[in-house]
Amino acid sequence: MNPSNVYVAIMAGGVGSRFWPASRAAKPKQFLDILGVGKSLLRLTFERFLKLCPASHIYIVTNKQYAALVREQLPELSEGQVITEPSRNNTAPCVAYTAFKLEALNPEANLVVAPSDHIILQEEAFIHNLQAGLDFTSRHDALLTLGIQPTRPDTGYGYINYEKGYASTLDGGAVHKVFSFTEKPPMEKAREYLASGDYLWNAGIFVWRVESVLKAFREYAGDIYSILAAGQEHYNTPAEQAFIDEAYPTTPSISVDYAIMEKAPNVYTIPSSFGWSDLGTWASLHAESLPDDHGNTVQGSNVKLYDTYNCMVRAPHGKLLVLGGLDDFIIVDEGDALLIWPKNREQEIKQVTGDIRDEQYL
Repeated sequence: MNPSNVYVAIMAGGVGSRFWPASRAAKPKQFLDILGVGKSLLRLTFERFLKLCPASHIYIVTNKQYAALVREQLPELSEGQVITEPSRNNTAPCVAYTAFKLEALNPEANLVVAPSDHIILQEEAFIHNLQAGLDFTSRHDALLTLGIQPTRPDTGYGYINYEKGYASTLDGGAVHKVFSFTEKPPMEKAREYLASGDYLWNAGIFVWRVESVLKAFREYAGDIYSILAAGQEHYNTPAEQAFIDEAYPTTPSISVDYAIMEKAPNVYTIPSSFGWSDLGTWASLHAESLPDDHGNTVQGSNVKLYDTYNCMVRAPHGKLLVLGGLDDFIIVDEGDALLIWPKNREQEIKQVTGDIRDEQYL
């Protein structure tokens, strides 16, 4: 593997509606200090990837409305490293656009694509797995994804069915052939997958050479390929954004999993374990945080809890919050909006944000 060919694309265009009221359309969760550590999720992700490649090789793919936020939080980046989408068309067009741009820059580019809002507790193991994946894709026409060893039957994740027998063993992990991807299953199926030992969680972290992924788009998602290939002469020039503003919204809205990963025969995975969470909901944040003796996790400097258990509490710095008699609740006070919601019904929060979409609190 040639280190000079290693690049990273961080996807940071989502709206994070399940983290309302902290996450708003104008400033979604990836730009917030959701963990209470003094840095946004995007900043933490960027710094994590500095262990893999220099800042000059890290690109952020985001919606046009967040470009200024990205530049504010990541001043190390040049203007050309912030890739702006004029519309939200899911992850397949996002990946294809990035691949075309990097191919024009370096046809040998070996690319990691990852979300901006995941928790990685064991960063050395994570980087080690990625280096193994990059070594593999540098020598093979392969689409590789990091699969997470499941620890419970979870219906909130997609699953990867993989071949456990033969594997290419590398320093940093064993690469296995992928049989199939399965979208979020019902609980009964999730239990079967966990018991079989043949499935991994799909973390949405991909590794491939731009040549390989563009070949897959050409073969399995030709509409996306042809629309974005029409602008090849414009990538990394002053004409790029004008072309993208016109062409990108005409691409189909589809995930990279559906567009190519479920169709291509050359898909591989590295079974991994590095303390991963996709941090999709308040409950997942609660699960990844260190609780007190009563199972509560608190962000806030003046929060008083009485007869309260297993709650996730977030309050503005300095604001007095007094809670009593609660069990298994999410309490998020953002000053202008307060959420109090049962943790076991948190999937409904996304619907709530839809109900109040026309109000100022989004």
